[in-house]
Amino acid sequence: MNIFDRSQHIYVSSDFDAIIKDTIRFFNGTPVHSIPIPKRFSGTGVYALYCIAQSGTYSKFHKVNRTAFNMPIYIGKAVPKGWRQARQLSSTDNRSYELYNRIYEHSHSINMGEGLEISDFFCRFMILEGRESDLIGTVEAALIRRYQPIWNTLIDGFGNHDPGKGRYQQAKSDWDICHPGRPWAEKCQGIPANREDLFQSIENFLNNLDDEEQP
Repeated sequence: MNIFDRSQHIYVSSDFDAIIKDTIRFFNGTPVHSIPIPKRFSGTGVYALYCIAQSGTYSKFHKVNRTAFNMPIYIGKAVPKGWRQARQLSSTDNRSYELYNRIYEHSHSINMGEGLEISDFFCRFMILEGRESDLIGTVEAALIRRYQPIWNTLIDGFGNHDPGKGRYQQAKSDWDICHPGRPWAEKCQGIPANREDLFQSIENFLNNLDDEEQP
């Protein structure tokens, strides 16, 4: 039996950083659209939402994003059907609309959320299909690490779906505490976080934006 050597199990790729940098460069160069996107399109991939509110809770995003969309408020992904089971993509999979549908769902959440105006929100997205769809989770994680969007890292639950009958014993998400309005979230019976504490954490986060030069 071989002596255990951890170093023999570590995979390192000299190409990995270059690939991630290239995908982020491409992502940041894609056009920005209002939401919901008026034209339905097919594809899967990664997307970011941006806020430019001039008043209300997130008004400091206007200063950050007023000349360019530099700081996302949320980053997400839309994966192909069967992605978690590693099923092969078929021609019908290539005509699926997961990315469009996901952004469309988010527009509904924002419309229903208290204190939010859909006209203050925009998105950009990158379509990853075929072999490149294997990068979806990796690129999403890299973008979240880079930008630390507040609805990913601090106020959790924006991307949640209705948990369904029999699972409403869980607590309402932080996002739904801050922005109530989604009907299914009102059915959640668990003990939620304190609303005042959440808004204080948002204020602290946004105050830090004043001191940061965004890329």
